[in-house]
Amino acid sequence: MRLADYLRKMGGTTRGSPPRVSNAEIAWSWAGAFLGIAAAGLANQALLAGTDLSLMIGSLGASAVLLFGAPRSPLAQPRNLLGGHLLSAIVGVACWKLLHQYPWLAAALAVATAIAIMHATRTLHPPGGATALIAVIGPKEVHDLGFLYVLVPCTLGPLLLLGVALAVNNIPASRRYPEVWF
Repeated sequence: MRLADYLRKMGGTTRGSPPRVSNAEIAWSWAGAFLGIAAAGLANQALLAGTDLSLMIGSLGASAVLLFGAPRSPLAQPRNLLGGHLLSAIVGVACWKLLHQYPWLAAALAVATAIAIMHATRTLHPPGGATALIAVIGPKEVHDLGFLYVLVPCTLGPLLLLGVALAVNNIPASRRYPEVWF
């Protein structure tokens, strides 16, 4: 099968690309992501320096892409942001605790189960998959947190991003956030 035929069958095309957004949209996305991650970093430094806790996990960066790059996406809404991280963190920690002697199995089970639970609870947030995976593959410091990982960083970090998203995404008339709360 030729690539063009395959793409057509899958609903795609060999021509074109995603539409370009305005320079203003790029600037607002940049500003929001900068301020959101900066808020988490500053809170981390001010409140958690010298502790074993951290607000900075990779999945927050992915959440920033959704919150500030695609704020109208259903996946970026507060229910999805908070529920996706919270539930996925619980799943990830539980999988690590139950299956840490088989890390490959714990990782696969954590991500797959997180997806299933997010679907079932209507909280699908793709960075939640990373949150579950980090609970399993993270360093000793993450494993030592146990279920505290659910609160710091996986609830507090997204709450900080949400606060910034509520402020930044509602400044320009072209943006409105959230589309729905719950």
